Amino acid sequence: MNKKRSDEALHYHAKGRPGKIEVIPTKETANQRDLSLAYSPGVADPCIAIHERKEEVFTYTAKGNLVAVISNGTAVLGLGDIGPEAAKPVMEGKGLLFKIYADIDCFDLELNTKDVDELVRTVKILEPTFGGVNLEDISAPACFEIEERLKAELDIPVMHDDQHGTAIISAAALINALDLVGKKIEAVSIIVNGAGAASISCARLYMSLGATKEHIFMFDSKGLIHPSRDHLSGKKSEFTNDHLPADTDLSAAMKGADVFIGLSKGDVLSQADVKSMAKDCIVFAMANPYPEIGYEEATQARKDIIMATGRSDYPNQVNNVLGFPYIFRGALDVRAKEINEEMKMAAVQALARLAKEPVPDMVNLAYSHSNLVFGKDYIIPKPVDPRLITAVAPAVARAAMDSGVATHPIKDWDAYEVQLSKRLGLDNSLTRALLRRAKQDPKRVVFVDAEDVSVLKAAQVVVEEGIAIPILLGREEKILPLLEEHNIQLNGVEVFHPGFPKTDELIAQRKAYAQSYFELRQRKGVTWREAGSTIRRRSYFGAMMVRKGHADAMIGGLTHHYPDTIRPALQIVGARPDVKKVSGMYILMSKFGPIFLADTTVNLDPSVEDLVEITELAAEQVNRFNITPRIALVTYSNFGSVPDAPTAKKMRLAVKELHTRHPDLIVDGEMQAHMPFRPDLITRDHPFSKLASEGEANTLIFPNLSSSNIAYNLVKEIANIEKIGPILIGLNKPVHILQLNASVREIIDMVALAVVDAQKSKGPK
Repeated sequence: MNKKRSDEALHYHAKGRPGKIEVIPTKETANQRDLSLAYSPGVADPCIAIHERKEEVFTYTAKGNLVAVISNGTAVLGLGDIGPEAAKPVMEGKGLLFKIYADIDCFDLELNTKDVDELVRTVKILEPTFGGVNLEDISAPACFEIEERLKAELDIPVMHDDQHGTAIISAAALINALDLVGKKIEAVSIIVNGAGAASISCARLYMSLGATKEHIFMFDSKGLIHPSRDHLSGKKSEFTNDHLPADTDLSAAMKGADVFIGLSKGDVLSQADVKSMAKDCIVFAMANPYPEIGYEEATQARKDIIMATGRSDYPNQVNNVLGFPYIFRGALDVRAKEINEEMKMAAVQALARLAKEPVPDMVNLAYSHSNLVFGKDYIIPKPVDPRLITAVAPAVARAAMDSGVATHPIKDWDAYEVQLSKRLGLDNSLTRALLRRAKQDPKRVVFVDAEDVSVLKAAQVVVEEGIAIPILLGREEKILPLLEEHNIQLNGVEVFHPGFPKTDELIAQRKAYAQSYFELRQRKGVTWREAGSTIRRRSYFGAMMVRKGHADAMIGGLTHHYPDTIRPALQIVGARPDVKKVSGMYILMSKFGPIFLADTTVNLDPSVEDLVEITELAAEQVNRFNITPRIALVTYSNFGSVPDAPTAKKMRLAVKELHTRHPDLIVDGEMQAHMPFRPDLITRDHPFSKLASEGEANTLIFPNLSSSNIAYNLVKEIANIEKIGPILIGLNKPVHILQLNASVREIIDMVALAVVDAQKSKGPK
């Protein structure tokens, strides 16, 4: 498994354009005039403007949204001193996180030096290029001096995230944990295991919150940081403590302790250590990937414990991504000269407050909760929470202004929050939420195109990531050579072809399926002999597996035309009793966030009544993603501007019926296709519309299959954006159909969606 993960990681970084980031133009470059403005002679004008007034560099260049991610590769993740070249994938990854979480552009700079003076000088002379500096993976004690000197010598924000990120996130979690158990930070005893950069920064920040040095006991690999110890390196001497004997070991120090902070290595705490702690103890075991004590072990040892780790598969993940993108976002937006203690504390308090607020539906979807609420298992926001940018960045920006380090104060905070919210469209949070939700309760998914290598690769990922339990339909003599040729591991996955059963059990199953199919279709022209031959086909057999409950969902269509897969789904799985017509939907991950398009695959020329049902099914599906549907029925007319056109009239009548049936549903039309994304135009020209005050629409309903299919294919190809679909909506149980030649990633996304649908499906067997 480790070898496979390694191979996959190497392929991921090498495929296509090597690496994870690229530079993309932000201005028009279509013709010679554009180029003459971008470069010579037009570029001279902003150069002159900046020369006359240096601050104009923020107006005419990318400096104000550009962060340098800088490392010398001396302390990379858990790999240690591996050098600047080997550190580059991590720094590119950091730049990627800056972009997807806060829309901050980055250049990663790996410096080939361990000399503090040389590194500081290099970063200093690069200051004109960047709006901020994120120091990363630089070993202690050099990291302390480098950050201190750069903060003193540069007029742009500098932060060593390895120090401060964990400190900020864990401090927010600690505030809330102490609040839950009714303890004051001034009075609690805190054991810190680990004495590196992160531990020192955590202890400093906890003291800023009110913790006392006499109550903080820090351990390194040699034991307690005690005044009697000689040659303490780095900043360890700040936290010498003689309130325990010098020879006190970790287990002895744990007796009666209120809080344990682990930033060391796995499995250094025992259940006995946890049991010896004070009532309502707090344990943050943040070593990754193996915490100082496992979550299950700790919670089994103490029912009153509040437990946090650095892992995403347990409650209360202390993850730096909750902090650094938004801290730099706020700092950049007010052109702060530094990231000071007030700004870090503002981030702490903002994160702590956010955990106490009602959780968005998207977060509940991702973590399989109907309603996450503040408590022992939720003391810190989740990384997928879309509110982080609007909670943390403004708090940091305000603190920068209040502390006098902001050079470009924000005047309109409402407009600033709107601006921040629009940046979230760059994030494919729905896909991540679906994958996260699927992993909570994997379901059996039958793949009917298992003789295709893309399906097999997707099945491997599905197994490794715990997204689903695949059942592969195909001939072993075709599949096994593909597995060997492409080094795909699918041990334990069920593989068989219904046309060539190799066991008596499969023969009996096929016969029973044929009988069921015959009973379904015997008065629709199907003979017993035809039923027996048809059920040998994988799409029909897979659909019957879903109907009978032998699989929870089906994925097909990769190597067959759409009708060949949808036909068995309709005939065997069938529409829900309350649905007259099944319809299809695509999801596009646009800059506005996910956009749902319907009907894109099934109904050629729907009637008014059909359009009403398509809209109702689409709204239901969007709601199942815990997203409030905002629906526009689109055509070539705006609210009666082409009054007698048949298509426009059809959409107009459908909207009227929807308003009658569902007065609370946010739906309107008819309107041209650009209008749903221009709420300003709707508000100005059509203020009566239900979409006037709701922002951009997220669901589009089309008048016929031709228009929807054209729109979908044009947008996905021209915009080159991530997509999921087509999704069949209105079936008894989940059957989803892939596009011909879908990518491995698209297959995985569809499997995750099918699993989430299956988790909520209650169709008949």
